[in-house]
Amino acid sequence: MKGLVFKKVANQFWVKVEKDTFICVARGNLKANGIFVGDEVEINTEGDLPIIEKYYERKNIFIRPPLTNLDALVITLAQIPAPDYMIVDKLILFSLCYGVEPIIVVNKIDIDAGICEYVKKVYSKVVKNIIFTNAKTGEGVEVLKNAIKGKLCAFAGQSAVGKSALVNSILKEHASKVGELSIKNEKGKNTTRHCEIFFEDGCYITDTAGFTSLDEKLLPIAYYELPYYYPDYVKIMEGCKYKSCVHVGESQTDCAIKRAVLSGELDKDRYLRYKEIYKVLNEKWVRTHG
Repeated sequence: MKGLVFKKVANQFWVKVEKDTFICVARGNLKANGIFVGDEVEINTEGDLPIIEKYYERKNIFIRPPLTNLDALVITLAQIPAPDYMIVDKLILFSLCYGVEPIIVVNKIDIDAGICEYVKKVYSKVVKNIIFTNAKTGEGVEVLKNAIKGKLCAFAGQSAVGKSALVNSILKEHASKVGELSIKNEKGKNTTRHCEIFFEDGCYITDTAGFTSLDEKLLPIAYYELPYYYPDYVKIMEGCKYKSCVHVGESQTDCAIKRAVLSGELDKDRYLRYKEIYKVLNEKWVRTHG
């Protein structure tokens, strides 16, 4: 039978097969590669203890948090605390590098609508879905719910932006359990080891931490590939004089991205953050390739 691993504790795996749940162990030859939450697996239930026989091809895999086959990352921000757009840019970048759909959610829209206009202006050509919510009143929650239905997703972003409140407003049946785990995560307990999928009304949400402090040095790309993971840059950079232009050291005359930043077509601050990420990737390349 084919099922989905939705929880792991020590060497036991909780596998959902349609409406049934089986607590399984993994066959010995699978232990070297590991089984992750999010894995689609084949299980054998003929013996005394259900056994995972194999896992199917993965679309992506993350070690911290220990998760695989993620479909969407809900990048959450708010006016309070002050938005850290470097975190937003990194999370979008990691999403695109690993074949994950980035979704931006601006929460607490009752505090200040100005952030909504800024996010729309800067990121409308970067991500497909930008959603505005108020977890307290429920505004926008149904829109968010529809955007993630049928997708395995995780929430990420700064502390205190309302990630837990949004998750709880979607996963009402599991609210108390998700809340307990979120408190542990906020206090730094169990933050990268626990990972579990909660199912409700067609939504599949992982309650986990670990995505906020992603290190760009772990990106599976070289420094010269970085521009291609900026959807708002790809079309514009066709106007660069050189195909190898990375939009950092080149002159404004030769670089279409620099000209777009100067004209206001591209956001200057996002470009400056791009340069910081580029610098880290370039330094990594120099260290590893000499």
